[in-house]
Amino acid sequence: MTTKAGEAPTAAVLVIGDEILSGRTQDGNSHYIARYLAGMGVDLREVRVVADVEDDIVAALDALRARYAYVFTTGGIGPTHDDITADAVAKAFGIPLEEDPRAIAMLLERIAPEALNEARRRMARIPRGAELIENPVSKAPGFHIGNVFVMAGVPVIMQAMLDNVAGKLAGGAPMLVETIEAGALPEGSYAAALGAVAAAHPGVSLGSYPSFTSAGPRNQIVARARDAGELAQASAKIRDMIAHLSNDGQPA
Repeated sequence: MTTKAGEAPTAAVLVIGDEILSGRTQDGNSHYIARYLAGMGVDLREVRVVADVEDDIVAALDALRARYAYVFTTGGIGPTHDDITADAVAKAFGIPLEEDPRAIAMLLERIAPEALNEARRRMARIPRGAELIENPVSKAPGFHIGNVFVMAGVPVIMQAMLDNVAGKLAGGAPMLVETIEAGALPEGSYAAALGAVAAAHPGVSLGSYPSFTSAGPRNQIVARARDAGELAQASAKIRDMIAHLSNDGQPA
């Protein structure tokens, strides 16, 4: 998918693994990728989680890579039988999955030749024509084909791979963020006014985020935009709105 001039590139994350869906492992990779991409001016639009089922991975990949400029996958490229991400990517692109001598050479930087058994060789299976993503932590590479970047699920390895991927990405203007404290002011008392600000500033994304602390309720309004001037205008209106509303309003 191509990005129109002036628009930020879009992205999706595909998290692969039964351990995520079973609750055994908590996914932190998508959160890390979201913050990383935001700093580069890439809009993360979707995160999906799929099981270690080849057809499900293929279907998700086909849907996401057609819709977004970049797709990042995490998980499923290890040495065990359930690590089938490379198989699924090759199937999605309709190309052979082959043992890559470059990947073998990388593995041999850490593994003695006599220890390079069939299980470990699985990590050198790469779709034909894909570029490798270096892994300085454990040497087993990820790979990049089309607009799909295939990375490990182990967070420290994924983060190192993402650093190596960053230079291949075309970013945009970074997203500017301003957080405005609404204190104990109930959401219901400012929802209509906040909607009016949003309508007047379509280039600004506005969200209201309530929380409850030991001191009582606390609301925050977050404004996000790429245009600093429009962000400043919308934020000023929100602060004025808060200043003129009473905390004695009806509960949210």
